[in-house]
Amino acid sequence: MSKPKLKEHRIRRDWCKGCGICVAFCPKQVLELDEQEKAVAKRPQDCICCKLCELRCPDLAIEIVTEEDAS
Repeated sequence: MSKPKLKEHRIRRDWCKGCGICVAFCPKQVLELDEQEKAVAKRPQDCICCKLCELRCPDLAIEIVTEEDAS
């Protein structure tokens, strides 16, 4: 099984409450909270598609889309 390749981070900013759980769980420090206290993918090239941010987000505001998902 090959490693999933990131297509995009879908972050519903209107759903994000800025709790920072996604930032805390990201093993590669891909996510940060911006000046509006909303999650943003600052370093998407470092994402390993572990989906911890998606799984831990209490507001279901994050979706990690991989090349496999898009097919």
